[in-house]
Amino acid sequence: MEAVDVVALGESMVTFLPARPGRLADVPSFDRAIGGAESNVACVLAAAGHSARWVSRVGADGFGQHLVERIAGYGVDVSSVSRDPARPTGVYFRTAGDRGTGAHEVAYYRAGSAASAMSVANVDPAAVRAGRVLHLSGITAALSQECGALLRTLTAARPARPLLSFDVNHRPALWRSPEGPRVLLDLARRADIVFVGEDEAEQAWGITGGPEAIRSALPEPGVLVVKQGERGATAFERCRPTATPATFEPALDVDVVATTGAGDAFAAGFLSGTLRDLPLGTRLRLGHLFAAAALTAPGDLATPPARDHADRLTALDATAWGRLRLAPGWTQAERATEEANTP
Repeated sequence: MEAVDVVALGESMVTFLPARPGRLADVPSFDRAIGGAESNVACVLAAAGHSARWVSRVGADGFGQHLVERIAGYGVDVSSVSRDPARPTGVYFRTAGDRGTGAHEVAYYRAGSAASAMSVANVDPAAVRAGRVLHLSGITAALSQECGALLRTLTAARPARPLLSFDVNHRPALWRSPEGPRVLLDLARRADIVFVGEDEAEQAWGITGGPEAIRSALPEPGVLVVKQGERGATAFERCRPTATPATFEPALDVDVVATTGAGDAFAAGFLSGTLRDLPLGTRLRLGHLFAAAALTAPGDLATPPARDHADRLTALDATAWGRLRLAPGWTQAERATEEANTP
């Protein structure tokens, strides 16, 4: 199996976005898109110039074909995606409002989906392990017992294991067992890089007291990234001197269009910096920039800034970084300027 920078394993679904704001009961029509935490990371990394593979299962139906074609269109290797003739591709509908509002609604139709049947028996281990980084999330563990067993196998310590990235992605509604938080904590402790929100650490594990308290409860990962919403993110790296145990980078001032997909984009930006062996603070800034691209665009996926553009912004001093304000179209505007200046 050809080696790639990143392998992402998990379910992707066809997403139906409302043509206008309002309750799902009142929306007359929807536009089709795609969404999935792990495939989002793969697509953003591929758009940023890295080689990426998505491993999953889809139904032998039109929705599955649409997913595979769209994700491949971002430059992602989809050769290890299996078609399941007996199970459907998952779909979901959501309202136009952001997830943080009380009016937001999501209707999932993913129970018994093809992806929920992923298991140790039907996922090619060579395809999964042929990446410098293997990216997983807690969503997959919640889909079925077979998926949970698969993640336990992939996260087990073994020689030549890829660098293991794990986004906790606590989704209480997906878990049919009260053991969900414990399972997520166990998987996080097995990973090399962990992404977790300050709010979800409190919700899942009852941890309060900020990033330092989360690190105390989760000392095993070599890198722990605690996302703190609009404030920014704090990263802990085990090899750093004890005098500077944590690195904080403030989030950017962004004109938000939609929050969906921003967490996945942040993870992709941080992993992009990891693949390039950049300093921890730069990796956090790349996460913020990639998240800003998602926040200023509708849908789950947005094109990240070009690498040279992102590198110029991450090199700004703290004052200039704090003054940045990003509006919809900011990534395309930079490309247009550069094209206009090309002889």
